[in-house]
Amino acid sequence: MIFTVAIDGPAAAGKGTISKAVAARFGFRHLDTGLLYRAVGARTMEGVDPVEAARSLQPDDLDDDALRTQDIAQAASRVAVLPDVRAALTEFQRRFARSEGGAVLDGRDICTVICPEAEVRLYVTASAEVRARRRFEELSPEDQTMTLDDVLQDVLARDQRDMNRADAPLVAAPGATIIDTSAMDIEEAVEAAAQRVAEALIAR
Repeated sequence: MIFTVAIDGPAAAGKGTISKAVAARFGFRHLDTGLLYRAVGARTMEGVDPVEAARSLQPDDLDDDALRTQDIAQAASRVAVLPDVRAALTEFQRRFARSEGGAVLDGRDICTVICPEAEVRLYVTASAEVRARRRFEELSPEDQTMTLDDVLQDVLARDQRDMNRADAPLVAAPGATIIDTSAMDIEEAVEAAAQRVAEALIAR
């Protein structure tokens, strides 16, 4: 079976957690496409040209836990605005999306650019303040110098870049199901997404 669940949304809205849970529930493969850009961003921090880093990316490059750091998140956001980088990673994502057995992909332009014909398209969002608090609670134990205001400013800066870039800006795709997780716990958010997937599977 070929069945694609495409999930977009801003940083720390919960789309990664939701995507993993939905993939596990339905037995689909999962790809956090943001890791592609984080891996490219990490390579650029080592002095590698971003386009070359994107073209030479291998699946094993996504397994590095260091890709989750805040510095690499910022580097990822910077390289994601480069059209040649995005073009180099597009085919990788599309092949994954249409692989046999079903796939869940989450990122910033999965519904709008990578998989506009996905069987399920979700836009997971939350207020900037809620997203900053979540990210702060996740990262602050490892960085005692971090403040909530610092994280909020980073979230707002990433939103500004992601939503206003010339190539594939972050936006809810027409017809996508919007899930606002601001007042949801993770179980409620996963159930909302899983219900939409179940409905689409039944409709097939």
